[in-house]
Amino acid sequence: MASAKRGRPRSFDREAALDQAVRLFWSQGYEATSISDLTKALGIGAPSLYAAFGDKKALFDEVVEAYGIRYGGFMARALTQEPTAKRAVARLLHEAADEHTRDGRPRGCMLLCAGENTNTADVAERLRRLRARNAAVFEQRIRVDVEAGELPADTDPVALAMYTVSVMQGMSQSARDGASRQELERVAALAMNAWP
Repeated sequence: MASAKRGRPRSFDREAALDQAVRLFWSQGYEATSISDLTKALGIGAPSLYAAFGDKKALFDEVVEAYGIRYGGFMARALTQEPTAKRAVARLLHEAADEHTRDGRPRGCMLLCAGENTNTADVAERLRRLRARNAAVFEQRIRVDVEAGELPADTDPVALAMYTVSVMQGMSQSARDGASRQELERVAALAMNAWP
């Protein structure tokens, strides 16, 4: 005889709810997104939200991870699949132009958008660390290419990595402000002219 299940089964799809939370934080930001906004968007009551995800901060931590996997993976793919830093950056800037302007989802990069105007220090710090980690990945990849002779010996890896991050952040904000994919692709192409 099969044992009876205890408790009430969840009446929602957790992964679909998590994706809704990603989109809500992405479009509204961390501070502007209330528990009420989340329960309405996810179609669940506050007790179910807390039972499934914990508090708002815990949910946001999970949202950041989910965003990286579902929407932000183009950066990691470009850096691992392309043979040089320059080709990887050219690819990811062009893909960012597409990713940041896709129909049916918020524009720009969630790691930038969600942290705008946040008063929650640990949220702001977490997002800052993630962005700093991305800059460090670019810097390391550029250093490898300098050492391999793919880039000139006098290339400044720190400055070039910072430049790349600044272009990406500017593209994200421009997408939020209404720039088209084609406009951002032109920016991406122009940005690569600064590479040695």
